[in-house]
Amino acid sequence: MKLIVGAIICFVGITACSKQQDVEEVAVKEYTRIKQFSTPAPMAAREDYTAEYHGNTLSDPYHWLKDENYPDVNDERVLDYLKAENTYYDAFRSQNDTLINTLFEEFKGRVVEDESSVPWQENGYEYRWYFREGQEYRTYARKNLETGEETVFLDEPVLAEAYDYFTLGGWDISPDNRYLAYSFNTDGAERYEVRIKDLTTGEYLTDTVNNASGAVLFGADNRTLVYGMLEQQKWRIASINAHVLGTDQADDKVLLAESDDGFFLGFSLTSDKKYLVLGSGQREISEYYYLPANDLSAEPTLFASRDEGFSYTVDHAGDSFYILANDTHANFRLASAKDDNAGYENWETLEAGSDNQYMTGFATFSSFMAIAKRVNGVDQITLRKYNGEEYNINFPEPVYSVSLGQNPSFDQTELRLNYQSLITPLTVYDYDTQTKSLITRKVKEIPSGYNKDDYVTERLMAPGRDGTLIPVSLVYKKGIVKDGSNPLFMTGYGAYGITYPLRYSLARHSLLDRGFIAAIAHVRGSDIMGYQWYLDGKLFKRTNTFNDFVDAARFLVNEKYTAEGNISIAGGSAGGELMGAVINQAPSMWRSVTLSVPFVDVLNTMLDENLPLTPPEWAEWGNPIEDAEAYEYMASYSPYDNIEAKAYPPMLVTGGLNDPRVTYWEPAKWTAKMRATKTDDNLLIMRMNMGAGHFANSGRYGRLKDAAEEHAFMLVAHGIHE
Repeated sequence: MKLIVGAIICFVGITACSKQQDVEEVAVKEYTRIKQFSTPAPMAAREDYTAEYHGNTLSDPYHWLKDENYPDVNDERVLDYLKAENTYYDAFRSQNDTLINTLFEEFKGRVVEDESSVPWQENGYEYRWYFREGQEYRTYARKNLETGEETVFLDEPVLAEAYDYFTLGGWDISPDNRYLAYSFNTDGAERYEVRIKDLTTGEYLTDTVNNASGAVLFGADNRTLVYGMLEQQKWRIASINAHVLGTDQADDKVLLAESDDGFFLGFSLTSDKKYLVLGSGQREISEYYYLPANDLSAEPTLFASRDEGFSYTVDHAGDSFYILANDTHANFRLASAKDDNAGYENWETLEAGSDNQYMTGFATFSSFMAIAKRVNGVDQITLRKYNGEEYNINFPEPVYSVSLGQNPSFDQTELRLNYQSLITPLTVYDYDTQTKSLITRKVKEIPSGYNKDDYVTERLMAPGRDGTLIPVSLVYKKGIVKDGSNPLFMTGYGAYGITYPLRYSLARHSLLDRGFIAAIAHVRGSDIMGYQWYLDGKLFKRTNTFNDFVDAARFLVNEKYTAEGNISIAGGSAGGELMGAVINQAPSMWRSVTLSVPFVDVLNTMLDENLPLTPPEWAEWGNPIEDAEAYEYMASYSPYDNIEAKAYPPMLVTGGLNDPRVTYWEPAKWTAKMRATKTDDNLLIMRMNMGAGHFANSGRYGRLKDAAEEHAFMLVAHGIHE
């Protein structure tokens, strides 16, 4: 069990091209064609704005694009500029409507219209979700295991019907199976409303819970609901609260509050559902408490204080807590402590940390625990019995991604796993711990047809400029000749210790079939090679991330997978920061660039402590307000601050007006400054979603439409129009 205290979502894009000798000629021709719009490109006004920090003058002529009333955005000048950019973007979209529709139909053809989940059993019911044909959202149903009667308990299409944007935050059913609680958001701002329904009558309770973080769960008494309460002016959980059904939200009890803006709160039940765990943490520091799930009025008990300065996660089985902690080794150790004496001083090591394996998470069951690991950059699942015996599960491919799936029953003897690779669609396995065999429960179907044997995947190690070997995962169609002529799409992320998953992509599929090679650069800042790999890409080592990406691209050029100028790249959020940095560093390398909700205005954002997520982010990037050295270092790489008067590749930038993670003015300011500064004629367009947040359109088809537009942009840059 792992508490989720924060999440960053990344974007995957694409690319294509002709023979290398024609690259420059085609590029010039196509860039000229796609910039010939009847609507002129918007030019944002420049206004003087300066601020002084540590003896440095920070000048920002587009500071005015930040509405001072944010999160309310009602400045007409700002809105007019964003609308003008969308009009300019619409010109691109209409000019390439045929290609966009072709891609959308290809993507849609790989989607099972009436897809359903593998069922799971919990507390006397069998649960599943499914899509009705043509629907954007899931329907959730459960079948009574005694009567065999199945009923729909959560119908997202009905809930979403009245809204242009709809996302489900989370849901839970009370232990007595009577009440359903679910949270939803309708504008992308990630402030959730919680509704509670009596499943025996079908009626909603009058309870109102607003400004919730999304996750919800019931206590053992069936009448207490636990949720995270957001601050009014900031996107952070101020407290974890307990709401008693039938009472006013103003009377909710605070179970744990957090006064430090630099820490995120989270909560979860242990796998055996005996304890509620409350946590506060940053990426490198945790502080968790526990209390009995059947007595939420009890005083929470501390595991280990944040003052100890390390990260850990906890779960429970039998009479003991089990802990993964990186207090003695960066790659974490496994420890245990008795229920009645679980303080840090009583933790006993069961498995020491190791340079050779990185323990990333775990879950407990009645007769074993499952530990997720990574060895030499490859995922691994280890089953460990409580007597210390352990063994690894074998998987069918050498390089893949695997994670623990839906495992709600503490007494189950089968372990559900989610498995995939760059050529293998999502596969749901149940691992039988008695026979030690994998049982295939579902392989994601590709209705329009797909044969994984037609494609090749490989893992290379690219030498970085400092001698570090950078893992690069590749996929392409069989028959590709490595002669330097292939178009290549490359992506990466490299922050928060998040490793880019190896998965089949229905959108990437369209690129591979058009002759592309696709690559993922597993740059430092992720944790693919262990926790130290993450530490080596943050704070004062942040530029390692950008250098790794450029060096990996140059390696692929040297190995003749592609050629300089024939590589399209894409990344989102912190991956968008990566894109901005690498096009500043090596603009001639890239054929096109997609920056999705990009964190490009790093210095200004980290200097604004009133923004919702700035204080928690200082642990990742540094605090330039208090630290002059951090200011100087950040200024040296912040993409927005390092735009220069030189030629840049074509760019597509996206943003969301209600985005609480990467505020809308970051992509807007980037676009405005880039258009005014760059010396080339290459197309620069921005799509600002005026009714959504960090995750753009909601619904499965809405997201496919966005992806079709983004892929069309890249294909056109390579001279591909069908």
